[in-house]
Amino acid sequence: MANLTFGCAQASAARYAATPTLSLTLTISESTGAVVQAIALRCQLRIEPHRRRYSAAEARRLADLFGDTSRWAETVKPIQLAMVSTMVPGFTSQTEVDLQVPCTYDLEVASARYLQGLDDGTIPLLLLFSGTVFTAHGDGFSVELIPWSCEASYRMPVSVWREVVDLHFPGSAWLRCSRETLDALAAYKSERALPTWDATLTALLKEAP
Repeated sequence: MANLTFGCAQASAARYAATPTLSLTLTISESTGAVVQAIALRCQLRIEPHRRRYSAAEARRLADLFGDTSRWAETVKPIQLAMVSTMVPGFTSQTEVDLQVPCTYDLEVASARYLQGLDDGTIPLLLLFSGTVFTAHGDGFSVELIPWSCEASYRMPVSVWREVVDLHFPGSAWLRCSRETLDALAAYKSERALPTWDATLTALLKEAP
């Protein structure tokens, strides 16, 4: 039976992806000498926000997600980032494979709201692995499941997340609203001949008491 160990060596922004995409370089080691023909790999990525410190400014931005800091011991829980799959080519002993992780910038999604609230430092990630391993066995092959205990931790620099987003949405952010709200904003924008949606929201903020 194959004995696999997983790790994450680095993270980078996928520069030529059609949508914001994080590229993780996974390391996979096999310690029994078995010939791995392929792995149908699944990976669940979670953010573990309790594993880092936060500045006062970050805590203010994360208040709508976790509440007041006095309650963080109860409210700060793991956040689902993504569930992705990939095929790992055959290898013996050790290999590396790039895992492509599509990222959302919808600020109504908990992971995006959390990541947007960070200034610097690192993002504690937990990678949970599952899937199917195909190994050479005599004249044929055997099929094994990856144990649920296979996981890896990685501290991804916040700067990598910023680069992922800025490649597609430099200096901007996305907000979702109802059609009724959009129609009202459009009427306000048209009445005042405002050139952009950013200018429209800025004007509304200036009018607020």
